[in-house]
Amino acid sequence: MAFSDPIADLLTRIRNAKIAKNRYVDIDLTKLKLNIVKILKQKGFVDQFLVDDEKRKLRIFLKYNIDRESIITGLRRISSPGLRRYVGYQDIPRIMGGLGMAIVSTSQGVVDGETARKQKLGGELLCLIW
Repeated sequence: MAFSDPIADLLTRIRNAKIAKNRYVDIDLTKLKLNIVKILKQKGFVDQFLVDDEKRKLRIFLKYNIDRESIITGLRRISSPGLRRYVGYQDIPRIMGGLGMAIVSTSQGVVDGETARKQKLGGELLCLIW
């Protein structure tokens, strides 16, 4: 089934799995989704992920604290296929004083907001995660 917004689908599946307190969530594999999940893993928002190239699936293991509360508090899609949101490197938002992060699609690839600010790269503001 074709989706018009695969990033919103990724965020919604993670949000639903978090609310249901599932250990993992399976999604369809694309390069963009894989890059976003790599950033989430690097910043400590997800525990790990597995890639199944044969089935073109990506399994994301969510991260919980001792009380079984999700590390991810919120996810928000900013730019959408119908209304793209572009920002300069100075306008990339800081989320919750640095506890959250923005994910930006730049000319150098998909990076988190902090890295984009350091490299002075603007681009499409994909989503916010806190």
